[in-house]
Amino acid sequence: MKDFVNYWLRLMVKACLHLYFKKIKIDGKENIPKNRPVILVANHQNALIDPLLLATHTRLNPFFLTRASVFKSPIAAKLLDFIRMLPVYRVRDGFSTIQQNQLIFDKTYEILKKNGTVIIFAEGSHSLVRNLRQLSKGFTRMAFGLKEKYPDSEPLILPVGINYSAHRRSGSRVHMIFGTPIEVNMPNSQSGKLTKAVEKALHQLVVEIPDEGYEENLQRLLEAGVDINNKEAVNVFLETGKVENPIPEFSGLKNKLMKIFHFPLYWVWLWRSPKIKDKVFDSTIKFLIGFTLGPLYYFILFLLALSTSLGSWALAFLIMAGISLWANKNPQE
Repeated sequence: MKDFVNYWLRLMVKACLHLYFKKIKIDGKENIPKNRPVILVANHQNALIDPLLLATHTRLNPFFLTRASVFKSPIAAKLLDFIRMLPVYRVRDGFSTIQQNQLIFDKTYEILKKNGTVIIFAEGSHSLVRNLRQLSKGFTRMAFGLKEKYPDSEPLILPVGINYSAHRRSGSRVHMIFGTPIEVNMPNSQSGKLTKAVEKALHQLVVEIPDEGYEENLQRLLEAGVDINNKEAVNVFLETGKVENPIPEFSGLKNKLMKIFHFPLYWVWLWRSPKIKDKVFDSTIKFLIGFTLGPLYYFILFLLALSTSLGSWALAFLIMAGISLWANKNPQE
């Protein structure tokens, strides 16, 4: 039953993601392994949106490792377990809780043993900054732990880069790139070699802006119309100042129309936004508002169009809401 509901939930989430984003581009799907244990290692820039994209745009039906703090509520814990999320404890959660990690790793070994997939965001935290941060050793521990427990297993590390044109805005673009799988064919004593190989692969997949002068360079890229989802275009501009195929300037009119025809949902966002302490969650909250309340809003407009004196107005509003959602476009930050 859980798998059945999970399957249909992923289909609905995928459809809503394609409404939330203007374009989701995926490269390297041919690199996704078949019939092998897969540890998918990705960068982490956009809170819950990152795992939702990975869960709905691969055929791997993955499990996720996520920080244990989000499991504090019993209701949240049951819901997260239902959507295949597993808690990982950190030092800040207390030393006694870290010991529970072994139970989680044992569970991942059983998943991988059956040629399943586990996703880990190896940077250890999320950030809106367009850079790859230092990787933790969780994925190497998982890979070598699996081989130690099940010597015949042949796990692969699948590096994935997720790049956003505008992390916090609807109507923006996403570019996901699946890299070449990396064999775990070295002894445990050479785990550093595996970490460096994965780190090198991710550096090739993630758009990066140098830490020095980051804000200034980002502003220059945006003003010049550089496609900041395109690693090559970003590198060329930073090195030479040249721009090929610039992104058209954004007027904002279509986004304003979308807000007008979805005002009840936009009002919920205006009420909720000031309470978000970590702005990395902005896109997550916007998406969840649309995913949970959007269908109800459309259904109410549909009922008003069918059975009230406001029928023609409600129908027109419903049609315009759909058109404005489809046309919404925020190409860059």
